Amino acid sequence: MSYAIVFSSKTGNTELLADTLHNYLPQADCCYFGSPNPAAMEADTLYVGFWTDKGKADESSSDFLKQLRGKQVFLFGTAGFGGSEEYFNKILKAVQKELHSSNTVIGSFMCQGKMPMSVRQRYENMKKQPLHLPNLDAMIENFDKALSHPDADDLERLKQAVK
Repeated sequence: MSYAIVFSSKTGNTELLADTLHNYLPQADCCYFGSPNPAAMEADTLYVGFWTDKGKADESSSDFLKQLRGKQVFLFGTAGFGGSEEYFNKILKAVQKELHSSNTVIGSFMCQGKMPMSVRQRYENMKKQPLHLPNLDAMIENFDKALSHPDADDLERLKQAVK
């Protein structure tokens, strides 16, 4: 059974997950590794990685998922916000809706991912405003927690999810 690993990664987080899968799965069966591309559709099984944009898969991953027909699909992704399974499951459900019903989701995995430092700077600048969001401290705390992700624990959980 051939497989392809297709991913979009803005900050390198999802690429780290893709690299982990690539090193973990049998190399001989991999027929494609890289960004969304029609060449990946030759595989029987697709591991499709995305970064989260407004609670859904990024645009290039979403467009790719919409094209798939009759494939086995494993979804994996990263999100800067949230460390809760409930939040991750909500994202995964939204991403699964992008898939045609002829596809079979064989598994999924999500973890938190670090965000660019410009995001933290934007939060700090927002705090200086007289009227600012009341949850900015929590957003900065979440940003700081995300800095170490994906970590070794996340990568091990990814491997377990594809077993």
